[in-house]
Amino acid sequence: MAKFHFRLATLLRLRETARDERRVQLADVERTDAELQARLTRLAGRQQQLQHECRTVAGPGEVDVPRLVESHQYAAALRVQEAELQQQRQTLAVEINRRRQALLEADRDVQTIEKLRESQLQAHRREAERQEGQRLDEAAMQAASGRWNVK
Repeated sequence: MAKFHFRLATLLRLRETARDERRVQLADVERTDAELQARLTRLAGRQQQLQHECRTVAGPGEVDVPRLVESHQYAAALRVQEAELQQQRQTLAVEINRRRQALLEADRDVQTIEKLRESQLQAHRREAERQEGQRLDEAAMQAASGRWNVK
């Protein structure tokens, strides 16, 4: 049987490489998003800690006004930082969606070529089986005709 040769193997490899690159690009942007989320989580922890400190400073007894003002200024700075991080995540969400779509497209491209390869491989196998059947039939016919011609 002749060996199967897929003429679009190079194209398939190129599309697989492109798909793999899209996966890496998506993973990079998702990793960045996870880092931003971790920063937001740490920031929320700092904000809670600051609220607790403000309650303690503003509690019964003497009020440390300069420290309370400083805490409120720091809280405002944390809110600004949180808003910036949220904005970055929103921008990143659009990029994540775009890269997911690019990965889906690259996957479809690879699947299309793989289906074509599979159908050509099946056709190759059917043809090889047909030719093998013909050879067996011819051999059987020759063997049978050889026995009938013997006198």
